[in-house]
Amino acid sequence: MKGAVLFVVGIAVGFVAAHQVAKTPEGKQFFSDIDSKAREFTGAVVDGYREREAELRAAVGDAEEALSEFSQRSK
Repeated sequence: MKGAVLFVVGIAVGFVAAHQVAKTPEGKQFFSDIDSKAREFTGAVVDGYREREAELRAAVGDAEEALSEFSQRSK
């Protein structure tokens, strides 16, 4: 229980410190850099996900087509 309280207090102190740092020009630049890097990373993850999803959908389509052809031949 004591550990959980200290954890919550630590988070609160961190938020207060971050708020104070964000008030300075250097702090604003720092958080702006972090935000742009996070957005860039998120964009790369989303692009990779979409590419892989397209690959998998194409593979499923090819498999369905092959199964359909196979079932037509076996009749």
